[in-house]
Amino acid sequence: MSELEKSSRSSRSSRPGVKQILSYKPYEKLLSYQRSNVVFLATVKFTQRFLKRGDRTIDQMIQAARSGKQNIVEGSMAGAGSKQSELFLTNVARASLAELLEDYKDFLNVHGYAAWDTDSREARFVRGLCRKNSGSYENYREFIETRPADVVANIIIVLIHQTGFLLDKQVAALEEKFLEDGGLKEKMSRMRIEARKMGGKRGK
Repeated sequence: MSELEKSSRSSRSSRPGVKQILSYKPYEKLLSYQRSNVVFLATVKFTQRFLKRGDRTIDQMIQAARSGKQNIVEGSMAGAGSKQSELFLTNVARASLAELLEDYKDFLNVHGYAAWDTDSREARFVRGLCRKNSGSYENYREFIETRPADVVANIIIVLIHQTGFLLDKQVAALEEKFLEDGGLKEKMSRMRIEARKMGGKRGK
């Protein structure tokens, strides 16, 4: 590393507030992302198995599932500079999954299938599976790729509810953080004030 690069890095690390503004949690570590990825992969397999080629619902469901996942990624990355942007994108992810949930409910209704009760044995089993193995599609592959349409749809509905619960908690935490610390503009304003104070002290 050149002396210029060392000096630049040292200067950035010494400026007040820089570390706080640039910090964020990698999206891969978010449980909401891990669960949403399972929902996305399960939805792709569901449409391949149970919807006819050319059905416009296929694209709608896959796009909604993808939007849920991708907006969590974008929100997490945006959080490095703006908690307001992260909050907005996380809410978009929540809305996309709500749209997908409605598609699965429509599928059950149109085909005359029953939706599982929240406290049914089947729903409790899937929730237990989520608690033990939330992050990998492999833990659900056998159920998604071998069970009949109504069972798979209900499994994914439970997964969407679980992901939504995680996103609701994430949104609440982001709202609280935003109210406490403000957005990027507020943080940069505080940094400028702190920098002026430090400059004034050095001038004395």
